[in-house]
Amino acid sequence: MLLRESELDINLIQQARIFHYGSISLIDEPCRSTHLAAMRIAKKSGCILSYDPNLRLPLWPSEEAARKGIMSVWDQADIIKISEDEITFLTGGDDPYDDNVVLTKLFHPNLKLLVVTEGSEGCRYYTQKIDTNQYSSEISGPGSGVKVKPVDTTGAGDAFVSGVLNSIASDLSLFQNEQGLREALLFANACGALTVTERGAIPAMPTREAVLRCLAQVADKK
Repeated sequence: MLLRESELDINLIQQARIFHYGSISLIDEPCRSTHLAAMRIAKKSGCILSYDPNLRLPLWPSEEAARKGIMSVWDQADIIKISEDEITFLTGGDDPYDDNVVLTKLFHPNLKLLVVTEGSEGCRYYTQKIDTNQYSSEISGPGSGVKVKPVDTTGAGDAFVSGVLNSIASDLSLFQNEQGLREALLFANACGALTVTERGAIPAMPTREAVLRCLAQVADKK
């Protein structure tokens, strides 16, 4: 929260393929201005901007401040990962399962991918059809959940995002590849699933090899 713009590693940001951020750094100065400056550098450098609001209401002065702060950078993101509870909060109580709510209130014209996580049920995702300039809602399929016995759900969302971004960083054309995107989301679901089988957010983060073993086991059961 005390990070200043003068402390940013500009060269590191400029070398990145993806710049990922949350909303907690938007709560107060000097970190808010630093966050916005980093986003400008990343965008100018051609980075994909990835946003996980990661709502933590107790840290904000009020619900209205949280809603306003989170939405203040919403339209700049290329990728957004959001939970069902966050949809309800940001839309003022609307049904998080209603595709029309998501598409009309949360999807914006420059967004390449919006992913809604649904816990053990996996996720659903929304992309924009490049050829028709219309929105496409894709639900379930390989984006469905990986079933495990949960021990501690801390860090599941972060692990999920890391899985998605790992795949996209390896193949920037995934946004135009439906099958590849579905496989990336299944990989991400496995990342999240394995994380909840152990305690602690960071210690529980799985290796790529562990995720691939998990996916192989899932495939064998089908």
